[in-house]
Amino acid sequence: MDVAGIGSLSTALSAAQTGDAVSILVMKKAMEMQGQSALALVQAATQTTAANPANLGQSVDVKA
Repeated sequence: MDVAGIGSLSTALSAAQTGDAVSILVMKKAMEMQGQSALALVQAATQTTAANPANLGQSVDVKA
């Protein structure tokens, strides 16, 4: 292997490592955003508001 080949191999490996690092950072950011969205969804689902009056839904009519 000649010196030019070693230099180009080194450059290619460095570029690949940089690309991998960028991909990992983007993945971490996407996972963080997804976690925040899931947390907001869970919080929204747990918030309940009574839309019906208190006397509705207290009994079941079983007559046909």
